[in-house]
Amino acid sequence: MTERPLLLLDVDGPLNPFRSPFASLRGYTSHRMRPDVWLSYRDPDSRAARRGARVRLHPSHGAHLLGLPFEIVWATAWTHQANTMISPHIGLPSDLRVVEWPAMFARDPEGLSWKTRALTEWAAGRPFAWVDDMITPRDRAWVAEHHPAPALLLKVLPRHGLRARDFAALTRWAGGLSGTAP
Repeated sequence: MTERPLLLLDVDGPLNPFRSPFASLRGYTSHRMRPDVWLSYRDPDSRAARRGARVRLHPSHGAHLLGLPFEIVWATAWTHQANTMISPHIGLPSDLRVVEWPAMFARDPEGLSWKTRALTEWAAGRPFAWVDDMITPRDRAWVAEHHPAPALLLKVLPRHGLRARDFAALTRWAGGLSGTAP
C-alpha cells in the first residue's frame, strides 16, 4: 500500500480565522483557551491570561479533514495542545502526530517562515500539503528546490479560515499523486 501524503496543518489562520469579524455567522463557535505558546507572551496575572485567547473553530472541519486522503499532522505552535484543545471541538482524533519544532519563531537567514525548513526535513521526502496563513512565495520556491517529492503550500487567509475551495484544492492535488485516491 502506498503511504498517504502528509497534511501539515496549522491552527491559527486555517482552523481559527482570528481576523474574521463574522466567523460566528459562518458557523464558527467561540472558545476561550489558554495554550502555552499564547500564555508565554502574557503577564500571568493579567486579565487576558485569566480569560484566555478567543479561538473560533468550525465543528464540521474535523469531518472534512478526515475525509481527505491525507495523514493529518499538527504543524502548529500549539504543538501537542492541538490534540487536547482543538481536536475535541472539531472532531479530530486526539492522537494525531505533531511536528516537534527545533526552535519556534526563529528568524530564518533567507527570510523563510520559521516552519519551512523544519517541515521539509520532517516530511523526509514524502509528498505533503502544508496549510498555513504564513506561507510566502519565498517558502514555495525554497520547498520546490529542496524537497524531492511533490508539495502543495496552501496559504489560508486568517480572515476566512479553511473554506470549501481549500478542501477542493487539497482533494484535487492529492488526486493528482500516483497511488492516492481522493
